[in-house]
Amino acid sequence: MAYPTEQIEDLKRYCAKLSALPEGQVTFLYMQGLSLPAGCQPSVCDALLCPAARDGYPSRLYLSVKVASPYARNWNCSNARIGERNWFAFSWKVDLNDPTLTQLLIAHLNGFAKEK
Repeated sequence: MAYPTEQIEDLKRYCAKLSALPEGQVTFLYMQGLSLPAGCQPSVCDALLCPAARDGYPSRLYLSVKVASPYARNWNCSNARIGERNWFAFSWKVDLNDPTLTQLLIAHLNGFAKEK
């Protein structure tokens, strides 16, 4: 799937490097050096944004490590194998109607800053 160029350019502000990672029917957005919200440890990690439905969620944000944050998270996906790497994701459902990629990313990152 191709994403709008202006949305890709906007998403680049949140990471050191952005590239497409096609796997199966889905094109993930590989975000190297994604900056995480304040209070997260580590403060930066690699991530995969999946704007398409997967694993029972309308979208997912996979992280290269289990991130510690001010609120405990249910890391219900620990060891998703995507692009020859293991990835982690916590249970966080984003329900937005036709979001941009940046809106989607921010909604997922808000999962670290909200209790539930």
